[in-house]
Amino acid sequence: MADLADHTVAEADRRLALRALLACPTGSIGCLGDDDVKAVGDDFPLPVEGPVYYCGYNSPKSYGGNSYLVRHPAGNWLIDAPKFVTPLVRRLEAVGGVAHIFLTHRDDVADTERYAQHFHARRIIHRAELPAQPGAEVVLDGDGPWELAPGFCAVPTPGHTEGHCVLLVEDRFLFTGDHLDWDRNGRRLAASEDYCWYSWPEQAESMARLADYRFEWVLPGHGQRIRLPASEMRAEVRRLAEAMRRGGDDRPSLPAP
Repeated sequence: MADLADHTVAEADRRLALRALLACPTGSIGCLGDDDVKAVGDDFPLPVEGPVYYCGYNSPKSYGGNSYLVRHPAGNWLIDAPKFVTPLVRRLEAVGGVAHIFLTHRDDVADTERYAQHFHARRIIHRAELPAQPGAEVVLDGDGPWELAPGFCAVPTPGHTEGHCVLLVEDRFLFTGDHLDWDRNGRRLAASEDYCWYSWPEQAESMARLADYRFEWVLPGHGQRIRLPASEMRAEVRRLAEAMRRGGDDRPSLPAP
């Protein structure tokens, strides 16, 4: 019985490793022996919770950014874009395709145009980020927030870039692009001043405004996703905003090279 259990664990670990291989944007993971990478190709998109899925197949065009799918009876949503690859496209077709593509900011568009053309999806982006996707069908103007559909709210979060926005779905799931993530080492929400291209003070104020919204999940473009009780999440957002206002990102500093 113990041997069977060990074999089951080993097989599960091997499958996780093969998924990581497919998700790796730079092809930096390889395998030896008779591992069948194609066997896990149909695992993506991977369920996160409820209608939310992680797409995998991270693209080097978006610096390895994560992309997510939200299934919805009125039309599925893609948040940022992964590589355009046949196994994933086939799986997306099987679950109803993609009707909307929400782009958090200019860095993570990846193969958006190919997905938009294939699925006849409408692309949504802030005007300040429009040079990255000039053919976008929906352009967000002004200061927002914008109700894009029932249960889908775009919230402006300038800082990382001028027109950065996050998407709040069902007051539970916050797709944060490069604005916010989870620091697994410090076990807290974090943001990165090192990778802030527009204004760190504005990003701090954007962070503080997020405390006005209710959500349980942070699903970032880069970094680890996390689920916390809504009250704890709000407290974490407020703590991080105050740390950023003091001039830091509340993330442990890296040692000097």
